[in-house]
Amino acid sequence: QVQVVESGGGLVQPGGSLRLSCAASEFSSDYYAIGWFRQVPGKEREGVACISSSDGMTYYSDSVKGRFTISRDNAANAVYLQMNTLEPEDTAIYYCAVGRLNLRKRLQLSATWDSWPTYDLWGQGTQVTVSS
Repeated sequence: QVQVVESGGGLVQPGGSLRLSCAASEFSSDYYAIGWFRQVPGKEREGVACISSSDGMTYYSDSVKGRFTISRDNAANAVYLQMNTLEPEDTAIYYCAVGRLNLRKRLQLSATWDSWPTYDLWGQGTQVTVSS
Protein backbone atom coordinates (compact mmCIF):
# COMPACT_ATOMS: atom_id res chain seq x y z
CA GLN A 1 0.00 0.00 0.00
CA VAL A 2 1.34 3.41 -0.94
CA GLN A 3 2.23 5.58 2.02
CA VAL A 4 2.81 9.30 2.16
CA VAL A 5 5.02 10.65 4.95
CA GLU A 6 5.77 14.26 5.82
CA SER A 7 8.77 15.50 7.78
CA GLY A 8 10.57 18.72 8.59
CA GLY A 9 8.10 20.55 10.80
CA GLY A 10 9.09 22.30 13.99
CA LEU A 11 9.27 25.56 15.89
CA VAL A 12 10.70 28.62 14.16
CA GLN A 13 10.78 32.33 14.91
CA PRO A 14 8.91 34.83 12.75
CA GLY A 15 10.94 35.63 9.66
CA GLY A 16 12.64 32.25 9.76
CA SER A 17 12.59 29.34 7.32
CA LEU A 18 11.70 25.66 7.28
CA ARG A 19 11.75 22.99 4.61
CA LEU A 20 9.10 20.30 4.63
CA SER A 21 9.60 16.99 2.86
CA CYS A 22 7.02 14.60 1.48
CA ALA A 23 8.03 11.06 0.57
CA ALA A 24 5.82 8.50 -1.11
CA SER A 25 6.66 4.81 -1.11
CA GLU A 26 5.72 4.43 -4.76
CA PHE A 27 3.55 5.85 -7.50
CA SER A 28 1.51 3.65 -9.80
CA SER A 29 0.73 6.42 -12.25
CA ASP A 30 2.93 8.56 -14.46
CA TYR A 31 0.65 11.53 -13.93
CA TYR A 32 -0.01 12.83 -10.47
CA ALA A 33 -0.21 15.98 -8.44
CA ILE A 34 1.38 16.48 -5.06
CA GLY A 35 -0.11 19.14 -2.88
CA TRP A 36 0.57 20.70 0.47
CA PHE A 37 -2.36 21.66 2.66
CA ARG A 38 -2.49 23.13 6.14
CA GLN A 39 -5.06 23.20 8.88
CA VAL A 40 -5.55 24.97 12.19
CA PRO A 41 -8.15 23.98 14.76
CA GLY A 42 -11.62 25.21 13.88
CA LYS A 43 -10.79 25.98 10.28
CA GLU A 44 -11.01 24.08 7.00
CA ARG A 45 -7.96 22.49 5.50
CA GLU A 46 -6.40 25.04 3.15
CA GLY A 47 -4.47 24.34 -0.04
CA VAL A 48 -1.00 25.90 0.09
CA ALA A 49 0.89 24.66 -2.96
CA CYS A 50 0.84 21.97 -5.62
CA ILE A 51 3.18 20.58 -8.24
CA SER A 52 2.40 18.42 -11.25
CA SER A 53 4.64 15.42 -11.92
CA SER A 54 4.39 15.53 -15.69
CA ASP A 55 5.29 19.13 -16.50
CA GLY A 56 6.37 20.61 -13.18
CA MET A 57 3.65 23.25 -13.15
CA THR A 58 3.26 24.82 -9.73
CA TYR A 59 0.36 26.48 -7.99
CA TYR A 60 0.27 28.57 -4.81
CA SER A 61 -2.30 30.17 -2.58
CA ASP A 62 -2.19 33.95 -2.44
CA SER A 63 -1.24 33.80 1.25
CA VAL A 64 2.10 32.08 0.55
CA LYS A 65 2.96 33.21 -2.97
CA GLY A 66 6.45 34.69 -3.04
CA ARG A 67 7.41 33.12 0.30
CA PHE A 68 6.95 29.38 -0.27
CA THR A 69 8.43 27.25 -3.04
CA ILE A 70 7.38 23.73 -3.95
CA SER A 71 9.81 21.47 -5.79
CA ARG A 72 10.10 17.80 -6.71
CA ASP A 73 12.57 14.97 -7.05
CA ASN A 74 10.82 12.38 -9.20
CA ALA A 75 13.63 9.84 -8.90
CA ALA A 76 13.29 9.92 -5.13
CA ASN A 77 9.48 10.12 -5.14
CA ALA A 78 9.83 13.24 -3.00
CA VAL A 79 8.46 16.74 -2.95
CA TYR A 80 9.66 19.66 -0.85
CA LEU A 81 8.08 22.83 0.45
CA GLN A 82 10.60 25.56 1.20
CA MET A 83 8.98 28.08 3.51
CA ASN A 84 10.68 31.45 3.95
CA THR A 85 9.76 34.61 5.81
CA LEU A 86 7.43 32.62 8.04
CA GLU A 87 4.69 34.43 9.92
CA PRO A 88 2.72 33.41 13.02
CA GLU A 89 -0.28 32.98 10.70
CA ASP A 90 1.57 30.10 9.02
CA THR A 91 1.29 28.05 12.20
CA ALA A 92 -0.66 24.89 11.35
CA ILE A 93 -0.44 21.18 10.74
CA TYR A 94 0.87 20.71 7.21
CA TYR A 95 -0.31 17.76 5.17
CA CYS A 96 1.06 16.29 1.99
CA ALA A 97 -1.40 14.78 -0.47
CA VAL A 98 -0.98 12.80 -3.68
CA GLY A 99 -3.52 12.63 -6.47
CA ARG A 100 -3.44 10.36 -9.50
CA LEU A 101 -4.46 12.38 -12.54
CA ASN A 102 -6.45 11.05 -15.45
CA LEU A 103 -6.72 13.25 -18.54
CA ARG A 104 -9.74 15.18 -17.21
CA LYS A 105 -8.05 15.92 -13.90
CA ARG A 106 -4.85 17.01 -15.64
CA LEU A 107 -6.80 19.50 -17.73
CA GLN A 108 -8.62 20.85 -14.68
CA LEU A 109 -5.67 20.97 -12.29
CA SER A 110 -5.18 24.73 -12.48
CA ALA A 111 -8.69 25.17 -11.11
CA THR A 112 -8.82 22.19 -8.74
CA TRP A 113 -5.34 21.89 -7.25
CA ASP A 114 -6.56 23.15 -3.87
CA SER A 115 -9.65 20.92 -3.74
CA TRP A 116 -9.62 17.84 -1.54
CA PRO A 117 -11.21 15.48 -4.13
CA THR A 118 -8.20 15.99 -6.41
CA TYR A 119 -6.12 13.88 -4.02
CA ASP A 120 -6.30 10.18 -3.19
CA LEU A 121 -3.67 9.76 -0.49
CA TRP A 122 -2.89 11.89 2.54
CA GLY A 123 -0.08 11.89 5.03
CA GLN A 124 -0.46 12.18 8.80
CA GLY A 125 0.73 15.77 8.92
CA THR A 126 3.62 17.64 10.49
CA GLN A 127 3.29 20.54 12.92
CA VAL A 128 4.75 23.92 12.01
CA THR A 129 4.77 26.55 14.74
CA VAL A 130 5.94 30.11 14.11
CA SER A 131 6.42 31.94 17.37
CA SER A 132 8.92 34.09 19.19
